[in-house]
Parts: sequence; C-alpha cells; structure tokens
Amino acid sequence: MASNRIDDSGVVLRDARTRYTTGQREENGAHGAFDAELRRSGRTPRTEVSVSRAAAPADVAQLLGVEGDVVVRAREMFDGDRVIQLVTTYIPVDVAEAAGIEQVDTGVGGIISRMKEAGFDQGDTAVEDVELRPATSEESARLGLPEGADVLTINHVGTANGRVVEVTQHILGKGWKLRYAAPLA
Repeated sequence: MASNRIDDSGVVLRDARTRYTTGQREENGAHGAFDAELRRSGRTPRTEVSVSRAAAPADVAQLLGVEGDVVVRAREMFDGDRVIQLVTTYIPVDVAEAAGIEQVDTGVGGIISRMKEAGFDQGDTAVEDVELRPATSEESARLGLPEGADVLTINHVGTANGRVVEVTQHILGKGWKLRYAAPLA
C-alpha cells in the first residue's frame, strides 16, 4: 500500500494512513518517511538538520508534560534544491537520551524507529491537527513563497504507553496533498 509519493508535477502526496509504518519509514534503508517518499518517486531527498536543547513553546511543553529544556530537532527538507517543508520536533530529554536521537543522523527509519527500539513504540495511532494560516516572513523566505502566502501546518502528536513522546510541527510549502482515513462506523 505504498502510496506516499511525488508526482511528475512535483505535488507531494503525504498519505498519513501508511507513512508512519515501520516498513514505509525503513524502506530500502530510508532514514524516515520523508526520505522513503521522495526516493520512491525517483526524487532526491535532502534534509538539513540541527539538534539542540531548548525550552519548547508553552503549548508544546504542556502537551509533552515537561518544564525546562527538551531536545529540538529543526529540519529543512528538500526535493533536490527546493525546500518543500520546515519541520521542528520536540522530544522530552529522557526519551531522546534513551533513544539516542540527539545526533543529526538517526539512522534507518529515523527517530520513530529509534524510539520504538528504546521502548517508546508509538503504536497504531498518531494525532495530527492540520491548519491553514499565513506564513511568517521567515517561513515565506525559506519556502520561496510570497510574503503572507498561506501555508499548511501539521501538528503531529506521537504517544507511547499513554505518554506524549514527540510533538512535530510541519510547515508545508506549495504543492502538497494530504490523505487521511477515518472510520465510518
């Protein structure tokens, strides 16, 4: 059911039904879902990563149930030379230390695979809130958008054993299609 891909016009299909499965994240040695999605489409994924410890925004700290610093993984994700999304992940320090994810390269499958190996398996469900909002001037510049253009944001909350272990905020440039599934009963 591998359906995450980029079509010939450059539209990114982000299929939340399958992108977080281990098989998708680790497909052909990929270092996470984004890497696998672009490779599957014959594209050239590239990610610039910075890792630090800092205070999370208040709403994120509340979701994580932490005070003080968290591990922050800030990424610019590229299709070739084009930045297509900005992503920031906030992780409690104890989870990041146990999973060994404070380095830039987290290996095959990325941070979700490392968390699973450390006993923080996010299981079958993640919650994602999607919003449309005007880009900040910095986001517009980084994504190559006109000032004030709308961006889609995805706030991903990953839970393991009843505890929030990551909050990832995606800011998407133009050319994205999101696919979700919902039970009908």
